Amino acid sequence: MKGFHRIMAGIIIVLAAVILGVNLVYFFTLHADNGRTYRVEINRLQHEIAEKGIEYIDLKKYEAVNKITELKDTKHTKDMQTFYEGNGSDYAIRYINGSYYRFDYEIAFSKQYEVISRAVNTAMLIMAAVVLAVLFYIRLRLLKPFNNLKEVPYELSKGNLSVGLKENKSRYFGRFIWGLNMLRENLEKQKQRELALQKEKKTLILSISHDIKTPLSAISLYAKALSKNLYDSDEKRTEIAENISTKVKEIEGLVTEIMKASSEDFLDLTVHNTEFYLADLVEKVKVYYTEKLSLLKIKMRIEAYDNCLLKGDPDRAIEVIQNMVENAIKYGDGREIVISVVTEEDCKLICVANTGQTLPENELPHIFESFWRGSNVGKNSGNGLGLYICRQLMRQMDGSIYAQCQGDEMRVTIVLRMA
Repeated sequence: MKGFHRIMAGIIIVLAAVILGVNLVYFFTLHADNGRTYRVEINRLQHEIAEKGIEYIDLKKYEAVNKITELKDTKHTKDMQTFYEGNGSDYAIRYINGSYYRFDYEIAFSKQYEVISRAVNTAMLIMAAVVLAVLFYIRLRLLKPFNNLKEVPYELSKGNLSVGLKENKSRYFGRFIWGLNMLRENLEKQKQRELALQKEKKTLILSISHDIKTPLSAISLYAKALSKNLYDSDEKRTEIAENISTKVKEIEGLVTEIMKASSEDFLDLTVHNTEFYLADLVEKVKVYYTEKLSLLKIKMRIEAYDNCLLKGDPDRAIEVIQNMVENAIKYGDGREIVISVVTEEDCKLICVANTGQTLPENELPHIFESFWRGSNVGKNSGNGLGLYICRQLMRQMDGSIYAQCQGDEMRVTIVLRMA
């Protein structure tokens, strides 16, 4: 946008220079031509008066001189003659045949210049207005909407999928915005499918772990029987030993499956810690959710805070707060979401609070466990991984996250260290 503004400023300067230059050139050209016209006519009239007399002069044939007056009182006329002619006055005095005559003239170019100049300037101003209108239209309808869209692919690449795009009235980017929204929805669906897969994986691990108990119990019984010499023949003891070996192999197979399932973790929780400003973090959250919460008729209030420099990954911090706000939208009563910031020692505590159905105290310790969902979920979809991921990210940023229930208010707070 800055580059386009510089181009607009340059075009405005060029247009102004062209208009000024045309006016100056036209003015001096006409002045040079018409400045000689009235002098030529006065000289011609002077000769005609000297030869014929003033009564035979027909001024209709002349363009510049419009009146000739014979001066009766010439006391100071001769002394002022040079002044009248040399200072751009609109009349001149000539001495002809013993009398002084005043020649009133009008520079012919004045009216002509006014008409032509007005037409030329009007045309150039219209042209300039059209050019500027086109530039402003491009800025408002093309560049500004595109400028608003430029961060969307970057946000999508970071996994910020909760905020959709609104079509603008011009619809120049209709298909592009539609495509981005489809991409966002597909990425969100893919994320949900991956979370469901992770849940199934954990369920599989738990199931396999449970299956291990059966062969272990059998081995334990065989061992007790052998220790008490319940099998009196070598043939029977050999059979029991083979059964134990079979159960051991069965356990080894189950353990291998557990190790394989555990090693396949699709969650990318890479964190790049750096320094960032608290105000930038809060402003991004505000931009993300102001319009969305307005459409949902949910009031969002961000309490006053002191800006400072924080340690952590700004993108991951945004992801954590987004998850907190999404939970507040999903499980709150839709009245209000409050974001507040307080300072404790060398840390900033960012809290997202919502009114509505809270969790029982005995469930609070479990909300950050993977695939755990509280008793207040109702019909809301989910995989129980959001707050688990938040806790893992906060740990990698040398911070923490915790939750509290205060009356009818649910409060989730993250702790970030100040730089």
